[in-house]
Amino acid sequence: MNGNKYGRWLGISGFGESHGRAVGVLLEDIKPGILFPLSEIEHELERRRPGRHKYSSQRNESDRIQILSGVIEGKTTGMPICLVVYNEDQRSGDYESLREIFRPGHADWSWFQKFKILDWRGGGRASGRETIARVAAGAVVKELIAPAKVEAYPVQIGKVKAGEFQPGFTNQLFWHDPSTYDAVLNELMETKAAGDSVGGILEVDISGLQAGLGDPVFGKLDARLAEALLSIGGVKGIEFGAGFKLAGFHGSQSNDQMNADGFISNNSGGILGGVSTGSVVKLRLVIKPTSSISMKQETIDISGKEQEITINGRHDTCLLFRIIPVVEAMIRLVLADCLSYQKLVTGENRNLNDMREALDRIDEDILLALKRRSEIVKLIGEYKFLNGIRVKDEGREKQLLTNLEEKAQLWEINQGLVRNIWRELLSESCRLQEGKEYGNIKSDPRE
Repeated sequence: MNGNKYGRWLGISGFGESHGRAVGVLLEDIKPGILFPLSEIEHELERRRPGRHKYSSQRNESDRIQILSGVIEGKTTGMPICLVVYNEDQRSGDYESLREIFRPGHADWSWFQKFKILDWRGGGRASGRETIARVAAGAVVKELIAPAKVEAYPVQIGKVKAGEFQPGFTNQLFWHDPSTYDAVLNELMETKAAGDSVGGILEVDISGLQAGLGDPVFGKLDARLAEALLSIGGVKGIEFGAGFKLAGFHGSQSNDQMNADGFISNNSGGILGGVSTGSVVKLRLVIKPTSSISMKQETIDISGKEQEITINGRHDTCLLFRIIPVVEAMIRLVLADCLSYQKLVTGENRNLNDMREALDRIDEDILLALKRRSEIVKLIGEYKFLNGIRVKDEGREKQLLTNLEEKAQLWEINQGLVRNIWRELLSESCRLQEGKEYGNIKSDPRE
C-alpha cells in the first residue's frame, strides 16, 4: 500500500501513530549540500503543536524534531532524510473504554472494514498527529519554492464570518478581522462549554508563483492541490477562485479578461486549464468540526450492539487553527514537486544533477512497472494452468512484437533494443509461468 507516500519527483513517506512511540517522515530526492532548515522546521511544528491556547488539545507535547539521517554538519547529504518526533504525553488509558466501540465521525468504522483491526488508541494513524510528518517535510522545501509564498487564514468559524482583512491584527487564532474577533471568541467559548466542537473555512493565497506549473490532463495543478489537501483529516471541501459562486455567473462575468498589465480579474483562482497563470492562486477549504466531543452520542461496537458513549480525553474545540500549518505544508510539497518537474520540462537552469535525477526517477518507474508486470504474469500463468491453456501463444507474441517495433519507429527508439528487451521479457514470462506451483497444485510445463 503506497497510501503513506506522496510525490512523483520529490517524494516523502510518513510513518507512526498517535499513541505509538513516534511519528516521522522520510524525505527522498533532496539535493546534497543544501542548508538544512532546522529552525524553520521547529517554528512550523510549534505552530501545529497542541496546547498553545485553551481551544486546542491540551496534550502536552514538545514536538522536538530529531534528525536520524541525511544531514551532516547542518547540510543535506543527498541521502534519504529521516525526521522523527517522539510522543511524550500519549494517554492510551483515556480510550480504554472505547477499545471495541466505533466513535461517530471518526475513521474507526471504515478503517476496521478495510484492515479488520481497530487501533483504539486515539485513532492511530487516522489521528491528526500524523500531520507532524507533513509539516516537517513542508518546512524542508520552503526555500525550494521561493519566491512563492503560501498563507492560509480562517475566514469563518462556525457561523461567524470575517469582514475586512487587517494584516496588522495578530492573535493566537490567526483571525484577521478585529471587528468580529469577540464574536469568534464567544462562539468558541460557548461551544467548548457545551462539550461540542465547531468547523469553519480556511482561505489560502499562493503568491509569487510562476506561470506554467501543472501537467494536463490528469496532473493539473488544481487537481494535485485538491488531492493533497483533501488527504488532510478534517478537510471536506475545496473551491478555487470564485468557486461555487461561478454557478450564478455568466461567461462574460466569470472569464478573466486581460490587458497589457495582465489579468483584470481572478475568478479562476490563478489556474486555467490546470496550469498556473502567474496570478495569485486562491482557494478555500471547508474544515469539519472535531469529531471527538464530550456530548453523549449513539453508536455500535464491533459486535453490532448499540452503545451510548461520551468521549473523554483532550481534543480541539476547532481544528482550523492547528490545521493552518498543515495546509501550508501540503501546498509547499505540491509546488516543490511541480517545480522539480517543470525545471526538466523547460530546461531552465538545468544541470547534470537535474538530468541524472530525471533518469533515476524514470528508471525507478521502469522497475515498478516490471514488478507489476511480473505479478500480472503470475496471475495469467495460474489462470492458464487451471484452464488447460498453453503457456506460449506464438501468434499473439509475434503480433505484439510487430506493434512494439512500429511504435519504436514512430517514437524514434532503436528497434533492435526494443526487440532485445521484448525477448528478455518474454523469456521471463515463460520462466514465471512454467513449472510453477499455484496453491497446492504443481503445474507441468506446457509448450
